[in-house]
Parts: sequence; structure tokens; C-alpha cells
Amino acid sequence: MSGMEDDCPIAIDELRNLHGPLVDVRSPAEFLKGHWPGATNLPLFNDEERVAVGTSYKQDGRIQAIHLGLRLAGPKMSALANKLEQFRGLDRPRIYCWRGGMRSVSMAWLAEQIDLKPLLLQGGYKAYRHWAQSRFDQPWPLRIIGGQTGTGKTDLLLALNQKGVAVLNLEGLANHRGSSFGGLGLPDQPSTEHYENLLAEVLDGYRQSNVRSIWLEAESIQVGRCRIPKSLFNQMRSAPVIEIRRSLPERVKQLVEVYGHQSAKALADATHRISRRLGPQRTEQALGAIAQQDWTKACRVLLDYYDRCYDHALSHFSKPDSVDLTGQTATEAADWLIGNKIVEISS
Repeated sequence: MSGMEDDCPIAIDELRNLHGPLVDVRSPAEFLKGHWPGATNLPLFNDEERVAVGTSYKQDGRIQAIHLGLRLAGPKMSALANKLEQFRGLDRPRIYCWRGGMRSVSMAWLAEQIDLKPLLLQGGYKAYRHWAQSRFDQPWPLRIIGGQTGTGKTDLLLALNQKGVAVLNLEGLANHRGSSFGGLGLPDQPSTEHYENLLAEVLDGYRQSNVRSIWLEAESIQVGRCRIPKSLFNQMRSAPVIEIRRSLPERVKQLVEVYGHQSAKALADATHRISRRLGPQRTEQALGAIAQQDWTKACRVLLDYYDRCYDHALSHFSKPDSVDLTGQTATEAADWLIGNKIVEISS
């Protein structure tokens, strides 16, 4: 990297305190699996090229792999330089690859040639992952909101967050509501790896703000295909719990509003996925109600099952204090919880 103003890669803790666009030069598949949230993917190699270079390294050695990489990357230099132009006028771009090796060094050299003055992450994405995973081993001031299905826990958390309460939205970051029906109508879920990255960023933001409590929903360790880190989940289980209660008609109404616009086929498929746990009788009743588009009846049948699941799951958490929020909107409930000093504003 001859000619670069800074030829020493910067450690993750220091680089995090700097501003500037994040540029991930790994292949699209690597980026999709997980990346530093907010990064732009500007791959030096596509997925097939990355595999070819890696295979060459193993079979033919480092020098031959470098020659192959140069042949593959050389024709792309002009196009990559044009893509780097999107960062002109911003703070210095922070570039990383998997381990801070040839790919990031090569892209940084190119950025330097067009006067972008790039910065390199020491240890690459591997160092970022170590940083992210280490967040979950730290103690956090967690507070749990529990409540049976349909009590509007997520809506309440969002309302609390709008009023300045520190919230870790486990379901929102996972793009999943945490049940067999939880993914309906939502975007694709991130990988568990990227889910961890997202969680780590939110937690670290609260660390910097020095909040005294962080509220999150009582969940099982699995939120769809995303898995809550074990060390964080263990802290959740020992955290204080507030259990919110609402009337059954209100819960059914909430679920119909959330799921009633989904197709009957999607709802039936989700029901089939839990049929062994529902049992034949409840499965038949639920499927019959769905076929008739009787969403209220379908919800009542399924709530019997989910209430049992909830009671079992909550038994693993701390003994909860209960509050009845029947008849209150999420905003009204948030105001009530804050006004009664049950929940503390963080900012």
C-alpha cells in the first residue's frame, strides 16, 4: 500500500469511534451471511471467483492464488473505482474483508489512487465478529415484558421506545413474531450470525448512553430461525419480569388485526406446521375455521395451545409482577407504565 497516508490497520474499538462509510469487500454470499450493520457490499470477487481463489491457495499455494486473484480483479478496477466514487465527499471510508488480508488491502489501494484516503479494519470481519459476540458476555440491565399471545407486547415496547425507553426489539430485528405464524407478511429473516450483529449494535449503543434499564420481550431462545445468543438469553431468564394482561376478546381482536389479512393458505400451512403439538381435534377445528375465514374462531382455538406454551416458557423466567392493561392502547399503556414508575425513561 505504498503511498497511503495510513498503512497500519486500525483495531476494531478505535475504528468504531471513527465516522465514515463502511465498505465490505467480501463476496455477496459472505455479506449475506453476516456483516457490520450499515456496511455497503463492494465485492472484489463474486462468489464463484472467491471459491476459485481459495481452492488455488490450498492446492497451488499463495503465489499462484495471488496471480489468479489479479487476473480476476484486474479487469474490474475501473468499475470498482467508479463504485468507490459514491463515498467521495464523505468521511474516510472504513474498509474490511474477512481477515484484513489481500482483498481489503487491494480495495484500499484502489481507493487511495482516487484520493479517498481509506482506513482498514485490523483483523477484518473476523475481528468484528469477535467484538459482537463479546457484547453478550457483558452484564446488561435487562427488564422483561411478558404476556400471553395477543396482549400486544411488541406494540407496547415500540410505544415505550418512542417515549425514550431503551428497548431491544428481539422480534423486530429478527423479522419474526416468534410463532409458527410469526413470519407471515414480514421480510426474510437475517441469518443468526447477522442477527447477533444487529443485537450487539443496539446493546452497544445503550452502553454508550449509559442506560439503567433495557426492556425486551419474553421469548424462547429461538425467534423463527434466528437464535438469541445463549449468554444473553441466560441473562433474560434471571431478569425482572412485568407480565401484562388483557381480556380474551381484546387479545383475539389484536390477533385478527395482525393475521386476518393473510391468505387462508398461509394460515393453514402455519397450522399444519404445529399440528402434532396441537393434536388432531384442535388442528381440525382451526383448519375448518380458517377455510371458512372465521378468523375469530381460529384464533380462539389456537390461543388455547399458545397459552399453554406461554405458561410453560414463563416458568423458566423470574416470578413476574402482573399489570392489567385491558382497554388501553399501546400508547396509553406506555404512559401508564411510565407514570406509575414501573418503566423508566432512559433519555
